[in-house]
Amino acid sequence: DDVDRAYFAVFDGHGGVDAANYSATHLHVNVGLHEEIVKNPAEALKCSFQKTDEMFLFKAKREKLRSGTTGVSALIVGNRLHIAWLGDSQVMLVQQGKAVTLMEPHKPERE
Repeated sequence: DDVDRAYFAVFDGHGGVDAANYSATHLHVNVGLHEEIVKNPAEALKCSFQKTDEMFLFKAKREKLRSGTTGVSALIVGNRLHIAWLGDSQVMLVQQGKAVTLMEPHKPERE
């Protein structure tokens, strides 16, 4: 289609780099192939995070891997910004020199 899109992500591995590397390799592919990417990019991000997690868990069990990762991703579609995150990684937007709160990070004490 004629809509400009851009994708960015950062992963912070815990207990090794396997989960972070796997996510960096597969998450954007899952987002791009998701059936809702055009109509509902937020849903595509959410489902793709879940699918990538399930895929890595299968690999981790098979290969006895013990790492995890936090992650944040930004998907720009036209003039709209969609943010998805997992764990306590955070996204910061600075607009005209002022911080704009985009998210509340996941913390163990937060419901």
